[in-house]
Amino acid sequence: MSLSGLFPIDQWNFNTRSVLNVLSEEDYAFLISRHGPQKYQKGEIIFKEGMVASGIYFIYSGKVKKYKLDRDEREQIIYVANQGELIGYHAVLSEERYSDSAAALEESMISFIPKDDFFSVLNRSFPLAHRLLKALSHEFAVLANNISVMSQRTAAERLAIALIVLREKFKPEHEDSSEIVIDISRTDLANIAGLAKENVIRLLKEFKSEGILTTDGRKITVQDVKKLVARSNYK
Repeated sequence: MSLSGLFPIDQWNFNTRSVLNVLSEEDYAFLISRHGPQKYQKGEIIFKEGMVASGIYFIYSGKVKKYKLDRDEREQIIYVANQGELIGYHAVLSEERYSDSAAALEESMISFIPKDDFFSVLNRSFPLAHRLLKALSHEFAVLANNISVMSQRTAAERLAIALIVLREKFKPEHEDSSEIVIDISRTDLANIAGLAKENVIRLLKEFKSEGILTTDGRKITVQDVKKLVARSNYK
């Protein structure tokens, strides 16, 4: 089932998937094709907070979690990047170190784009610069929305919102299926929702008893997205 009219998913997702669409075939090949993707296993680090930003990354396939570590070394997952998205370009554009860390949430194919190549194309492509500016502005709105909403929500509402967003992330390309399987560890789910793992496990049992979802190991299938949206109490 589509979220159209039920939940404003655009307020929770970045839009870098369209950034490279404005490039000419020649510039796209220069940035992407000539480097080729590298395989990252689940949990493998792509870059760490504080590292010198030597380039950006394009996700051919898979999913990547962007996160920061708190004082207790617990991950606070800021965002889950999907196939077709760019990561790491904020630090390159600002000429600063990476402000967060990134790791593969599942087996992923990712291409590294050296910053010199990126700036070479950026400096000669006004459409790319314009699209990146729009993407950055939208990302600020997404993060502001995330902070505002999550800080004022109950545990159940935060988990419901996290599941709604993840359901969209795990939706197969060009397919709108009601049987979308969210394959994620309870620890990662807790770190996205900003909850203790024990609370996530308890709330998932509640959602199961209400007919909202089913689970099979770490896999979660949302059976009734309308009920899940209602549980999020999002207005």
